[in-house]
Amino acid sequence: MTELQGTGFAERLTAAADAKRAMLAKFKPRAAVPAPAGLDRDAQRTAELQRVRDDRATAKAAKRQALADAAEAARLADESIAAAALDAKRGERKERKALTKAEQKVKRDARYAARKARR
Repeated sequence: MTELQGTGFAERLTAAADAKRAMLAKFKPRAAVPAPAGLDRDAQRTAELQRVRDDRATAKAAKRQALADAAEAARLADESIAAAALDAKRGERKERKALTKAEQKVKRDARYAARKARR
């Protein structure tokens, strides 16, 4: 069969040596390719870190603002409840005063009528 393919012992030895050289070439260190001038890994990493910090600071500020808004809304609600209670109290007082005035007027009119009746 070897004669049909036309390969001899010497050709097989050279083919094996070439294959061995090719295998060893895979493990040899290659020349480093310089990075493009525009890409600086330290600068990229610093920029990414700064972006993440900014995002976190923005989220933290938004959370603080939401808490402040909620506290302000609660304070306003409490104030409106207190104001409504005060208005109700004032309204009751005004009603009592009005009734008292009406009662006083009725008493005064009754005294006046009694005085007129006596004459």
